[in-house]
Amino acid sequence: MVRDNPAELRYEALADGAVVGEIRYRREPGVVVLVHTDVAPSAEGTGVGSRLVEGALDDIRARGLRVVPVCPFVAAYIRRHPEDAELVGADPATPT
Repeated sequence: MVRDNPAELRYEALADGAVVGEIRYRREPGVVVLVHTDVAPSAEGTGVGSRLVEGALDDIRARGLRVVPVCPFVAAYIRRHPEDAELVGADPATPT
């Protein structure tokens, strides 16, 4: 299960009620900037990271927002899943 924890500015992957992965983010107008993904060592190699990214992107899509994949893991996931590429937006904090 993946849930948004806005108080902590992170998406969380849960297994048996425990957080086993997270994606830290920051909010900007119209976008969610996914900054860093971390998976517990006990959950590495089990697909938790991919399910976490998928859940976060599904939530962002449902909210009508765009995503800025600063995190290399998230960026790689989107490259492997071109159906999610339409979610990618520009980071308003980055000068053009």
